[in-house]
Amino acid sequence: MYKRIYKAIQKYNTIVIARHIGVDPDAMASQIGLRDAILATFPHKKVYAVGTGGAKFSYLGSLDSYEEIDEKTLLIVLDTPDKRRVDCPNVDHFSYKIKIDHHPFVEKFCDLEWIQDKSSSTCELIIDFIYHTHLKKKANQAVMEKLFLGLVSDTNRFMFSNSSYHTFEIVSKVLKDYPLHITELYEKLYLRPLNEVRLQGYMGQNMKVTENGVGYIKISEEVLNSFQADVASSGNMINNFNYIEEVLVWVAITEDTKNELFKINIRSRGPIINTIAEKYNGGGHQLASGAKVMTMDEVDALIDDLDHACSKYIESMDRGGK
Repeated sequence: MYKRIYKAIQKYNTIVIARHIGVDPDAMASQIGLRDAILATFPHKKVYAVGTGGAKFSYLGSLDSYEEIDEKTLLIVLDTPDKRRVDCPNVDHFSYKIKIDHHPFVEKFCDLEWIQDKSSSTCELIIDFIYHTHLKKKANQAVMEKLFLGLVSDTNRFMFSNSSYHTFEIVSKVLKDYPLHITELYEKLYLRPLNEVRLQGYMGQNMKVTENGVGYIKISEEVLNSFQADVASSGNMINNFNYIEEVLVWVAITEDTKNELFKINIRSRGPIINTIAEKYNGGGHQLASGAKVMTMDEVDALIDDLDHACSKYIESMDRGGK
C-alpha cells in the first residue's frame, strides 16, 4: 500500500490534500504534515492542503487555496470515512483519489483506500507512510512536530485505548530521529485562555446525568457569549471530562445559531456510540464521535438513545461481558 500511494504522489504534479469538515488537530496536522513532507521531497510539485481552518490550530501552520482542478490533479482525503464530510468541493472531479483514514469503514469513494481503524490517528498513519517511503529522506523536524501533535491530540496524551504497541513504537522512532521539545509542543496544544477555563467550570457545574450514566450539558449561544467563547470551545473540552465515576458517556451540545443547528460531541468509556451518532448526521469512532442536529427534540432523542446504550452496556457487564 505504501508503494501504491507513493507512486501516485510521484505521478501527479498537482496534489490537493483534504480532510473532514469541523477541523481538529489530527485532521489538520496530518494534511499539513503530509503536504510539507511531499514538498520537501518534490519541491517542483504544487501541493495544497485545503479546507476551512480554525484559529485555535494556527500553531499547526496555514492552509491553502488552490487553482481550478484539471484532469491531472490527485486528491488525497485524510481522516474522513464518507464523502459527504470531505471539506473540499467537487470531490468526484479529480482524476485520481486516495483515502487514508483510521475511522471504521463507512463507504468507498476513492480509487485507492488505506483504512486502518485500529490506528490511533491519521497522523500515526502519515508518520508510518513517511518512514516506509522516500519521503523519510527529506522529512524534517517541523513536519514531525505537527504529526506528533496530531497523534497526541487524538490519543489524549496516550490515555485512550487506541494507543497501541505500534503507536508507542512509531513515536519512539520519531523521538529518536528528531529532537522534539515535548513540553513546548504540549503548551501549544493545551494552553487555553481564562474564559475557556471558566466555561469548562460552567460545563462541569451544569452537567446533568441520566439514570444509566449519560452526562450531558446543553450550551446556548447566550452562555457562549457570556464567556466570550465560540461554538468550537465546548467541543474542544469534551476530553476533559473523561474520568467521572458516575458517567459512562458524556456529551456536549452546543447551539450554533450561524448554521442553525446543534453541534454535538460525544465520548464513551465503554458503550458503542458511533452507530448512534450516524443516526443523527454524524459518526466517528466507537468511543469518540460527533453529530449535528437541527432541533432540540433530536437532541433529546439522541440522549435517550445513548442512555439506552448505556443500559444495555451495564447489563452486559453485570453478566460478565466485555
